[in-house]
Amino acid sequence: MNKTSAGKTPAKYGKIVLNILITLAVYAVMMVVIQGGMLSRQMTSIIIPCCINVMLAVSLCLLVGYLGELTLGHAGFMSIGAYAGALLTNYLDMPPVAELLIGMLAGGIIASVFAVVIGLPVLRLKGDYLAIVTLGFGEIIRSVINSLEFTGGAKGLSGIGTYATYKNFTFVYIFVILTILLIANLVHSRHGRAITAVRDNYIAAEAIGIHVGRFKTMAFVISAFFAGLAGVIYAHNVGILKPANFDYNKSIEILVMVVLGGMGNIKGSIIAAIILTLLPEVLRSAADYRMLLYSIVLIAMMLFNNSRFKLAIVEKRNLKKAAEIQKEGE
Repeated sequence: MNKTSAGKTPAKYGKIVLNILITLAVYAVMMVVIQGGMLSRQMTSIIIPCCINVMLAVSLCLLVGYLGELTLGHAGFMSIGAYAGALLTNYLDMPPVAELLIGMLAGGIIASVFAVVIGLPVLRLKGDYLAIVTLGFGEIIRSVINSLEFTGGAKGLSGIGTYATYKNFTFVYIFVILTILLIANLVHSRHGRAITAVRDNYIAAEAIGIHVGRFKTMAFVISAFFAGLAGVIYAHNVGILKPANFDYNKSIEILVMVVLGGMGNIKGSIIAAIILTLLPEVLRSAADYRMLLYSIVLIAMMLFNNSRFKLAIVEKRNLKKAAEIQKEGE
């Protein structure tokens, strides 16, 4: 027992220290770049959208990657959180940070409530059927928002305080890190192992006593909560909300980030979210060929993700991990 603990401790704490150093290094570099005015106006404006897309990709990774369920309604939960948070902060008269915190809490909770209502009947479905139903849910939410007067209808909801711009990068970055930490810890917890067991074989999971419906709903609600948080940050970054910004294309865009990063790979989802957010701006100088080049790069990255070279790297890494676990168990 002592040998096992002694073998695990250095590797475990070494990984934690490395992650902390990377987190602090990224924050330090971004602060230097922002305060030093080293980026153009266009690139500066894309900093917070990068953070938002990381939150959306990591939260969807829990559903698609670890639970193994294909959903296309993530933009719907994002829109619920965005409108709920924005409507609340518009009526509050408090310091900006306090308003934003309350708005984020409200947006996340309301998105979670909708996830419970939708998830209980919908999660009985699997595969393509679940994807179609969640796609329909997202479009229904968009249509409802489009027809309501207090949301601004098709004209959009304006007058939202821009409290989540690049000037408040620290605040947004904290919530990005919290999102990653909480979902990563969930995945590696007892509940996370139950979720992956449902993905691998739900019949076997039921046979050993795992309540499949409960864990599916839990993953669905947690994912929706963080999508709602990202929605509130989005609302307070752009200052105006329009239903057209939350159509099925947005859900597919988030899904592409998760698939490109590797199913069940949080680090990959983070990298893919950043790349796919930056890529259109980087290619903006190509004018009419921008979207063509974007598509070509996207296809090339997808092909690389499924290439023999990539599979060989993954297999080598998995064998190394297996050897380390076997060594620790001896």
